[in-house]
Amino acid sequence: MRILTSELNDFLGKNVMVEGWVNSRRDHGGLIFIDLRDHKGIVQLVVTPEVDEAFKLAETVRDEFVLRAVGKIREREPGLVNPNIPTGKIELVVEDLILLNKSEPLPVNTHDDGEKSSEELRLKYRYLDLRRPKMQKRLRRRSEFYRYIRNYMYERGFTEITTPILANSSPEGARDFLVPSRLHPGKFYALPQAPQQFKQLLMVGGVDKYFQIAPCFRDEDPRADRLYGDFYQLDFEMAFVDDGEVVRKEIEPLYIKLVTEFANKKLVCNSEVAKKYIGEGSVVPRIPFIDSMEYYGVDKPDLRYGMELVELTDVFAETEFKVFKAPCVKAICVKGGAGLTRREIDEFTEKAKKEGAGGLAYILYSDGEAKSPILKFMSEAEIKAVKEKTGAEEGDAIFFGADERPRVNKVLGQLRIAFADKFGLKKPEEVALCWIMDFPFYEWDEKNKKLDFGHNPFSMPKGGKEVLEAAKTNEEKLAIVADQYDMVMNGYECASGAVRNYNPDIMYKVFNILGYNNEFVEARFGGMLNAFKYGAPPHAGCAPGLDRIFMILEDEDNIRDVVAFPKNGAGVDLMMNSPSEVDQMQLDEAHLAVIPEED
Repeated sequence: MRILTSELNDFLGKNVMVEGWVNSRRDHGGLIFIDLRDHKGIVQLVVTPEVDEAFKLAETVRDEFVLRAVGKIREREPGLVNPNIPTGKIELVVEDLILLNKSEPLPVNTHDDGEKSSEELRLKYRYLDLRRPKMQKRLRRRSEFYRYIRNYMYERGFTEITTPILANSSPEGARDFLVPSRLHPGKFYALPQAPQQFKQLLMVGGVDKYFQIAPCFRDEDPRADRLYGDFYQLDFEMAFVDDGEVVRKEIEPLYIKLVTEFANKKLVCNSEVAKKYIGEGSVVPRIPFIDSMEYYGVDKPDLRYGMELVELTDVFAETEFKVFKAPCVKAICVKGGAGLTRREIDEFTEKAKKEGAGGLAYILYSDGEAKSPILKFMSEAEIKAVKEKTGAEEGDAIFFGADERPRVNKVLGQLRIAFADKFGLKKPEEVALCWIMDFPFYEWDEKNKKLDFGHNPFSMPKGGKEVLEAAKTNEEKLAIVADQYDMVMNGYECASGAVRNYNPDIMYKVFNILGYNNEFVEARFGGMLNAFKYGAPPHAGCAPGLDRIFMILEDEDNIRDVVAFPKNGAGVDLMMNSPSEVDQMQLDEAHLAVIPEED
């Protein structure tokens, strides 16, 4: 029976069989040493000339050859102990050595202690990259991660139910992957962007608490924190729930346990403003969307640091400084920012311009005085008020934004993130959580000059049908909020959920406001709409994104490093050569034709 390297310390003086890959080989003339690696670690094999056949084979093996070795476990000589590996005090003296398979020279590095190969090569030869001990450990950790989550859901009384992969197209906010139907020419299935409609139908079907670790498919552009094509989320729903706080309290302990117990990290909230949003019985802030935008400039704030946006519009209400004669003036105080060089300030200015600012005004507090080109345009009262409101001290810097309120928030929000990177405020051993709530139900589509859904149309507007009927003007409609909530972890959106719109009359109305008639709603969502006519209970749920959460807990900044077989940044599977062309027979069976692109 094969013994794993992690168990060999218990077999001192006994004969064992081990199998694995050659991690390295050292020929010392009369002795050959082979470090044999399995998925649990490394053990040193000692091959002597007395074992003739084994010695001859050992002379020929190379890195990544697959071997089986039989022999006795003994202690190493005192001066030959390797303290860097768990089996460093023992070695296996080979009595029989069998070659299971050879290996060609490797195109990528399979060691953690060497130079890491390029991502393109690692993805093309992912099966080799997965041999690295770090990747082996990560695959096991991900399995533990799933088990931890499943156990929590079972303990809370949830039932695990799988939903269809071949489904209908749905308006989840991204492009669908379409699957042509061979049996129904001209018609298509869609891979589900999420099990949204199915889990709501389960609530209609009498399921009280549902969950699954669900594959989701979206044709979105990839980026460092988002996989292309497919990803996994913890999808869950609860019946007879008409308040989002019930869902938040149900799932929040899982987040906390994953941070503090699974990942052994410190749960923090280092924003003094955010602490005011922590309610009784919780440690996680619940911040309204509009307040998040006002204080942090984004709807997914990283609360491992403060540096909130400070309102200064009233300070400059009567200013003579032309630049600050704007609808909104805000600032952020950067602790230690006075030490920035002119070149560094110029780089941040360019970043501000890319976000839409005309420039970047600032004040540096150093050598006991305020320094800035703009001070000569400001009154003494304004200078004093700015320092008091921002809490600036010796060594700090203040950076301003003056423009329309949305643009000011956007510019300073992105600068806040950039300054945090510059000054090392994002500590990997810390995790900050917050709920962002009360998202706008509708938003203004500037391109098409009309109202559109701000988020999922299946969410329940707070106030129900009454608030919809009362809204007459665009301003009143834009003020409607959805009972929708996101969980944010270290500046990443990691979950989205809502109380669902389970009432057919309300569903008709939310679409009617945008100019869609009832027939449109029935044509697009007839299956779910009809189900709601047969006694649908109120229900709510959430869907944490597991790949992104695991990435954060594992201290990675590239989500492709926490997935076994990801596609590259262009959405291509280099290992399997996908996407690829298919032959004409397959196209004919699917009733498809490929139209060549014009030059």
